[in-house]
Amino acid sequence: MGFDGGQLSSDAGVLVLRSVEKKLGLAARLAACIRDRRKPERVEHPLEEMLRLRMFAIAAGYEDADDCDSLRYDPIFKMAVGHAPKSGDPLCSQPTMSRLENAPSKIEIARLMAALVDGFCDSYRRAPSSITLDIDGYLRHGARPSAALAVQRPLRRALLSADPHL
Repeated sequence: MGFDGGQLSSDAGVLVLRSVEKKLGLAARLAACIRDRRKPERVEHPLEEMLRLRMFAIAAGYEDADDCDSLRYDPIFKMAVGHAPKSGDPLCSQPTMSRLENAPSKIEIARLMAALVDGFCDSYRRAPSSITLDIDGYLRHGARPSAALAVQRPLRRALLSADPHL
């Protein structure tokens, strides 16, 4: 009998996100924008899988790539990216995720942004004539951060990760 708790996770909501991501095909859409410069024989984690892990981690409040070192063994995150929770291989580590985040060229970043806009427009019967993104990057000192800011910061980093000032 063991009392270690076994494999536990507090992030079951990620499985709901996985079903939405699967329906939208977001990871595949984004992966198609990035040329994989890695040697194919050395690839352990496909781009789609890594993008899923990063998106789900950010959505669950793990905004730093450092979190990948612990999330790589999390049974919920493993299931969300398509691995068996117990017997499946670990997900990518922080160094691997950091290389992914720094890999896209400026042209690929533009393609990623266009893919996100296209995905948004595809969600309408007729594409909107304009889109306004209201992303406020300034935190008022002395004020309690709003719930909106808690969502905005990771969203900003996900959408505009090429800007080192975000």
